[in-house]
Amino acid sequence: MSSREVALRAGVSRSAVSRTFTPGASVSDETRQRVLKAAAELGYHVNHLARGLMRRETGIVCLVAADMSSPQGSRLVRGIAEALQAIGKVAMTISIAGPDDDAASALQKTIDYRADATVILSGTPAQSIVRTCLDNGQRLILISRDDRIEGPDNIQLDNTGAASAACRAFLRGGCRRLAVVNSELGTPALMERETAFVAAARAVGLEPVTVRHGRATSYDSGVSAGRRLLTGPERPDAVFAVNDLMACGVMDVARLEFGLTVPGELSIIGFDDIPQAGWMSYSLTTFSQPVDRIAQSVISLISAGRDAESASARIVLQPEMIWRRTVRV
Repeated sequence: MSSREVALRAGVSRSAVSRTFTPGASVSDETRQRVLKAAAELGYHVNHLARGLMRRETGIVCLVAADMSSPQGSRLVRGIAEALQAIGKVAMTISIAGPDDDAASALQKTIDYRADATVILSGTPAQSIVRTCLDNGQRLILISRDDRIEGPDNIQLDNTGAASAACRAFLRGGCRRLAVVNSELGTPALMERETAFVAAARAVGLEPVTVRHGRATSYDSGVSAGRRLLTGPERPDAVFAVNDLMACGVMDVARLEFGLTVPGELSIIGFDDIPQAGWMSYSLTTFSQPVDRIAQSVISLISAGRDAESASARIVLQPEMIWRRTVRV
């Protein structure tokens, strides 16, 4: 069925049918209902891909993510996908978990489908993927990474401010033997948190212990890092973990294997505010990643459009510190 048959059945013009199925277009409620009724009776569906190709837009936005199995990764993908859906866009999600060649092959789909924009949600995908998008004329939005190349828009968190605030919180609670736990993944956001925490401690004359363990910033990596920290001769009395999963691993080792009380003998702060951080067994003090604001920033950038001569945007969002029960006061 075509829009012509729908227009004839509804007794309206073809342009009225087109406006009915175009988000934000002007059409009376009466006309809209007549068109929708006729379309349902005829089994008519809009071919958005074909329509988009005529307008040089497809309505597709590609989300490239490397950590969708993590609580924070899945929250971010879901939040952006729902926000895109609300403005009539379609999210194409590509999981990047293997070698760079696999990533490049997967990314080719965004070019084949002529995605209106590509959003890279983590620091893991190689810079070559970023360049592939740019070389093919893709509108590119980077989240929590800064590749220092011309072209992409950037949405970042104030990791430095958050890590410094974590250090100050420990100091107010009387902690002086500080440590920071990270993985060996080495993404820009994770390294920024580690570096800023170390700098804040050194600024007050303290030398924190740094432990990096595991290729994934996971609960298991936190467990292993916690064992290394707590078996050393200088056991810390405060640990800043670069994400909540690692913080939970450190906390479980401290309580269950070493018999330490949290926060009495060991204060802990994480980052992300994943659902598990609020569970009664953890009640973890952490920093909340503003998923809703990240999603709305993506929508604002895509909706605003951008020509080839416009400067790229850089948006910095502030994580909120969520106080719970893992820091001495």
